[in-house]
Amino acid sequence: MAQDLQANKHNAIAFYRSAYLGDPVKAVEKYVGAEYIQHNPIVADGKQAFIDYFIEMAEYKGKTIEFVRAIAEDDLVALHTHQAWPGNDQYVTMDFFRFDDQGKIVEHWDSIQQIPAESKHSNTMY
Repeated sequence: MAQDLQANKHNAIAFYRSAYLGDPVKAVEKYVGAEYIQHNPIVADGKQAFIDYFIEMAEYKGKTIEFVRAIAEDDLVALHTHQAWPGNDQYVTMDFFRFDDQGKIVEHWDSIQQIPAESKHSNTMY
């Protein structure tokens, strides 16, 4: 079955936004397939582990997320985001999601980097 790339991008963003802003149960129920394979070493495999991790993250009130880019190819979606956390900690993240044939997320990889106060050039991280 061919992937609907626009729907996958929309669903990856909606999934991430829902979980990040405090409703990981809804995110999993609506957007995750039969399995959820996790590659982030600080989060265990599976749907419940994902939910538990984001319930812990909900303690950080006032965090925001901006979706800078979403790129889809085949069964993958890549998201490039800017996150602001309490205390004005700023992060750039890159998340990759694999979708099954039903358009549900079944696998996740990510990378996160704190935005430094100083840079050796004038380019942004976006």
